[in-house]
Amino acid sequence: MTTSEPLEGAALDAAVKRNAIVLTAATAFGGSMMPIAVAFGGLAGVYLLGPDKSLATVPVTALTLGSAVATIPAAILMARIGRRAGLVLGAVPGILGGVLTALAIVAGSFWLFAAASILIGASAAFGQQYRFAAVDAGTEMARSRALGLVMAGGILAAVIGPQAAILTRDLFSPIPFAGAYASIAVLAVVGALIVSRVRDLVPPRPRGSSHDRGRPLLVIMRQPRFIAAVLCGMASYAMMSLVMTAAPIAMVGCGLTQDDAALGIQWHVLAMFAPSYFTGRLIERFGKNAIVIAGLLILCACSVVAIAGITLAHFWIALVLLGIGWNFGFVGATAMLTETYRPEERGRVQGLNDFLIFAMSALASFFAGVLIGGPGWIAVNSIVFPTVALALAALALASLARGTIARPSP
Repeated sequence: MTTSEPLEGAALDAAVKRNAIVLTAATAFGGSMMPIAVAFGGLAGVYLLGPDKSLATVPVTALTLGSAVATIPAAILMARIGRRAGLVLGAVPGILGGVLTALAIVAGSFWLFAAASILIGASAAFGQQYRFAAVDAGTEMARSRALGLVMAGGILAAVIGPQAAILTRDLFSPIPFAGAYASIAVLAVVGALIVSRVRDLVPPRPRGSSHDRGRPLLVIMRQPRFIAAVLCGMASYAMMSLVMTAAPIAMVGCGLTQDDAALGIQWHVLAMFAPSYFTGRLIERFGKNAIVIAGLLILCACSVVAIAGITLAHFWIALVLLGIGWNFGFVGATAMLTETYRPEERGRVQGLNDFLIFAMSALASFFAGVLIGGPGWIAVNSIVFPTVALALAALALASLARGTIARPSP
C-alpha cells in the first residue's frame, strides 16, 4: 500500500519498522537466489566445461556483471515509480534467469548458462535496494536499526538458499545442478509476493521532472567521505566475492565434497548476515569508521586462516570470517554513504555506489577463476591484504579531511 499523506515522528518510525520487517521476509526468499547461484555457479561451470577451470567462474562473474549493469537502472526506476513497484518488477529477471539457467544445464550449454546468470544478477541488484528502502525515512536510530534488521534477513536466506539447492540439485538426475537453478525461479516468485507489501515512504519523482535534483554527481563524488565509503564498500564486497567464488572450486579440488562446498557457502552467508542483528547498534555506539575498520581487519584474518591450511575446518572458518568481515565493512560503508547525499540525490548516488561496487566484484569473481586455475588458493587470498590497506588509507584521509555533509532531517 502507499500513503497519501506524509508521516512524521513516531508514526513515520513505526512505518519504517514495518517496512523493515517486510523487507527482511522478502530478503529471506529473494535473497536466497544468490547463495545458490554462487555455491553452484563455479561447480556447474566445471561440469559444463570439463577439466579447464580457467573459465569456470565466468557464470559467477556474469551474476555480478548483471548486478553492476542493473544497479543504476534499478535506482532510477524506483525513483520514478516507487520502491514497491520497482522491487516487484525486479523479481522478473530472477524468475526468467532461474528457468533459463536450468534449461541451459540440461542442454549442456555453458555460454547460455553464463548469459542467463546475468538475469539472476540483475534481479539481485534490485534486491540490493532493500537496504536503501529501509533507510529512506525516519530518525537516525530508526534507520540504523531498520538497516540492520533488513540485512539480518540474509540469515534466513543463508539457510533457505543452500538447503533448497541441496534438496533440488538432483531433481533432473543424472544431470546435476539443474534442479537447484530451477528452485531460484520459485524463490523469486515468493520474494516478489512478499515485497509487494512494502509501503512507499518517499513519493516517486514524476517522469521528466528536473526539480530539486540536487547537486551534480561530480560534486558529490569529490567528497572525501563519499570516496572512502565507496572504496570501503568496494573492498569489502570485491574481496568477499573473490574468496567466496574460488572457495567451492578449491574445496572440491582439495578432495572435499560438493555438499561440503554448499554447506561452507551456507555458513559463510549466515556469517554475512547474522551480525546484522547488532551491527546497527554497534555503529550507534562505536561509530561507522570503527565498524568498517573492524570489518576490513577481519577480512585479513580470513585470508590468514585460508592460507594456513586446506582442511575442511580451515575452509569453513575462513568463510565464516569472510562473512563477518563483509558484514561490518559493507554495512558500515553503506551507513557512511548516507551522510554524503541529500534526499533528492539518493537515487543517483545509491545507483552509482552499487554500480561501482558490483563492477569491481565482477572483476574479482572473474579473476577468482583465473587465479584458482593458475597460481592457486594462496594467491587468491594474498590479494586481500593490499586491497584492505588501500581502503584503510582512504578512510584515514577522509577522517583527516572531515569532508562530510550534514544529512537534512527527513
